[in-house]
Amino acid sequence: MVVQVQSLRFTPAGIPAVNLVLEHESTVTELDTLRSVKLQIKAVAFGALAEILSRQSLDTTGSFQGFMANARNGKGVVFHIQDFSKT
Repeated sequence: MVVQVQSLRFTPAGIPAVNLVLEHESTVTELDTLRSVKLQIKAVAFGALAEILSRQSLDTTGSFQGFMANARNGKGVVFHIQDFSKT
């Protein structure tokens, strides 16, 4: 779920980019016990996908595919979104 979307920006090379915060919530089984999992993570998208995601309303749910990388400052991780579909 999208919980925060910043304004569309452009990289020095002129590529559209948008920073977001995504939230995941689910229940999983761990050692035969149900466990509630909730996570918020910083995310970024570039190009046409950034333009699409910059127009999404908060609480938009969907499936996000991509990869994890170190944040530019070296502290924490950022999820780089490469594909998105609404659910």
